Amino acid sequence: MKKFLYWLLAVVITLVLSIYQRMTGPTYPKRVTVELNGESYKMKLPRSGVQRDEVVTLKGVPSDVKAQIHYRRYPTSNDYTTADFEWNDSEWQAALPAQPVGGKLQYYITVGEKDLSADEPVVIRFRNDVPASILVPHILFMFAAMLFAVYTFLLVITHKKYSGWLKVTVVTLFIGGFIFGPLVQHAAFGPWWTGFPYGTDLTDNKTLLSFLVFAAALATLKWKYNKWVVVLAVLFMIAIFSIPHSTYGSEYDYSTQQLGTEK
Repeated sequence: MKKFLYWLLAVVITLVLSIYQRMTGPTYPKRVTVELNGESYKMKLPRSGVQRDEVVTLKGVPSDVKAQIHYRRYPTSNDYTTADFEWNDSEWQAALPAQPVGGKLQYYITVGEKDLSADEPVVIRFRNDVPASILVPHILFMFAAMLFAVYTFLLVITHKKYSGWLKVTVVTLFIGGFIFGPLVQHAAFGPWWTGFPYGTDLTDNKTLLSFLVFAAALATLKWKYNKWVVVLAVLFMIAIFSIPHSTYGSEYDYSTQQLGTEK
């Protein structure tokens, strides 16, 4: 019964952390609300696109309301290009033109003469489509690594044997972060690794730091104070994995026409 409760608690904690990381990341759609004639309309503005024009939709907005989208390359000081939304399939639609891999557009919309996100324009980044055959295992292994880490933590603080699950955590983190992680990075943007020492990608860097801390916990397994190293490793993982996903990631430089990392 206790093991079931440990696993249940570990799953809940892992889910909460995963959802928080996803919703606070720079690729999660931005939610905006506009009020028209006493009615509120909620919309999601995309912040991630693949190598094709990204369609922005205004679901629920009436057909008699004029809407426009304003966009420019990011980061640049170019003038905004303005395009009208068109009424297709019973909803307003406008397309943001596809950009080079890692390229970004900054945009905001006008609905019924009301500017939405004009003060803080939405930034959308374009990438290649990542095959599910590598993306799904990457997500599953990284989720499992966090799950096993939290479970190991619960075993440590309740004075249960934890060495086996510590080893499972390290192996799972290695597979998810250093086998499938580079495969996903390569498929999406081209480079295999954009963390230290090649770039500033926080996703790669936090995976590297977390693995090193867990490797230290595994290396000191026979040390009498090892449990405190494990506790530190798990808390460190939770802290850095709470950093929004894809921050300081790959970014196309329009001035040099080269792919680098966000500064």
